[in-house]
Amino acid sequence: MEYVVVKTAKDGSPTAVVSNGREWAVGADAVRWFERVSWWEAQRRMPKGLGRVDVEVLQVQVRLGRNPNSALTTMMLERDGLGGGWRLRESVVDAA
Repeated sequence: MEYVVVKTAKDGSPTAVVSNGREWAVGADAVRWFERVSWWEAQRRMPKGLGRVDVEVLQVQVRLGRNPNSALTTMMLERDGLGGGWRLRESVVDAA
């Protein structure tokens, strides 16, 4: 998964996502939830230092740059449990 930078407002809500050197402006309210991590499918033991079994997921609808006419793209982001950054899980361009 590719690491991305999530820019936030003072209240913590995401305002932009920087991916591959391009900035995507958030065009709608983000949706946040937690999912159970199936670490046992890939490893025999829980990874050292990982004290939780949930991962934070953020779904944002973004537009390339500041152009209000560009198509919305839905990005699914997953928080890196060890580093605290965000990784791009999936990106889908919405059809108009």
